[in-house]
Amino acid sequence: MKLTLKGHDYKYAVEQIMLMLYPGEHPVYAAPSDSQATPDTLSAVVTLRMGAEFATAVTDITSVDITAGGVSYRGISRVRRSQLTGKLVTDRLLQKIIKLSFYKAAVRHTGNRPVWGALTGIRPGKIATKLLESGHSAAETKRRLEKEYFVSPERAALTLDTARAGLAVKEALRPGDIALYVGIPFCPTRCHYCSFVSRSVEKSMKLIPPFLEALHREIDAVAGIVRELGLSVISVYIGGGTPTTLSSEQLDALLKKLSSAFDLKNVREYTVEAGRSDTITPDKLRVFAANGVTRTSINPQSMNDAVLCAIGRRHTAEDVIRAFHEARAAGIGTINMDLIAGLPGDTAPSFHKTLEDVLALRPENVTVHTLSLKKGTRLTLEQTPLPDGQTVSLMLDDAEKQLRRAGYRPYYLYRQKYMSGGFENVGWCLPGHESLYNILIMEELSTILALGGGGVTKLVRPDDGKIERVFNKKYPYEYVEGIDGIVAGKSHIVRFYSGNG
Repeated sequence: MKLTLKGHDYKYAVEQIMLMLYPGEHPVYAAPSDSQATPDTLSAVVTLRMGAEFATAVTDITSVDITAGGVSYRGISRVRRSQLTGKLVTDRLLQKIIKLSFYKAAVRHTGNRPVWGALTGIRPGKIATKLLESGHSAAETKRRLEKEYFVSPERAALTLDTARAGLAVKEALRPGDIALYVGIPFCPTRCHYCSFVSRSVEKSMKLIPPFLEALHREIDAVAGIVRELGLSVISVYIGGGTPTTLSSEQLDALLKKLSSAFDLKNVREYTVEAGRSDTITPDKLRVFAANGVTRTSINPQSMNDAVLCAIGRRHTAEDVIRAFHEARAAGIGTINMDLIAGLPGDTAPSFHKTLEDVLALRPENVTVHTLSLKKGTRLTLEQTPLPDGQTVSLMLDDAEKQLRRAGYRPYYLYRQKYMSGGFENVGWCLPGHESLYNILIMEELSTILALGGGGVTKLVRPDDGKIERVFNKKYPYEYVEGIDGIVAGKSHIVRFYSGNG
């Protein structure tokens, strides 16, 4: 799509809304004098005008067809200039009206109304949370999501539910409460949809011992800082990759290292992702229980063996059921199961059956993801045929109905780029089993100190709302080679909390 910006330079805002509404298009910028579309192309002229009383955004989308000629579609949105107070507020509101004007023009052009309306961010719940905290009722919050942002009633209700769950966690937080994340960037094999930074142990088994040695060094460094600052760890989450790629002995040593380095007496939730059932054994689950793990994930993604084969999984649905019962026998009190809507070879009826099979096990958490087509995955590189947006919509709508009927409720959600149909990921739980870590990271309620390969520390200062991120090296060999710098860089945590960060 040829884009022309007039009166502003909010390129990122325009690109966000364009990519959501026209996923097959790519932005090409034109000079104001060259804003006309060429045959068989689209153009959009996005104009911002500052009047005496209003700032007005106007988007004109022109569709050119060789046989029909050019047809233009206009969208207009405005905000009172009196509301533009300060740079941050001004930028936010001007970008909002620009996106809304583009959305209105695109809907007139395509006739398509995305379920998330004009919202492009990954955390739609933040809008609902701010409205609730400012005194708006639940009904008014839902209405504003629908009327101001054109969110569908169903998604507005989901957003409201998850915002209320986040607020409940926020109210229970104390000053100094933090979470701890440990990244284990190894998997038995790489799934075809995966874009996470991880190494298959088929190729990198020799990297595991030096990686764990480096990780133990980082644990000591971060634990010292936590003690120095008087912080309190309330949640531990070990993810990846697939942490259960490690042997039971390696897992036991890691968990013991964490408990000896950190004071974990205030931990309310201790999660270790088991992920793939082909890595789960009774010995590893007993290690979990013996070291205080209270929650694990056993993630089938699908309970259809043909779909599992199509995504490169080396286990069956029966293996998932076996692993689930072994986790229960080991005494793990909370089990999450991840599913993905939109996988190759899946259909709405087979996804319905997958969820039926999962709900028959009665896990405490069920997370329903929408397939996100990331660059570099096999599905993208090989252009694998996938269910269309309408099919994915049927899968998600049916999943919500099944989960609500079964007594589950949504407690967190987020969106990603390149999602099939522009949908979302939603975490569902039985009452009382909301994942603390998932809410903390999605709602950005507290600091999360991340260790290990690809770990991203998110520093949150509640008093002024400042957020900073510190990135670890992604790949295992980079992490091992760079551990001296990683350990030295942890001093930034102290500077941040002292107000000098």
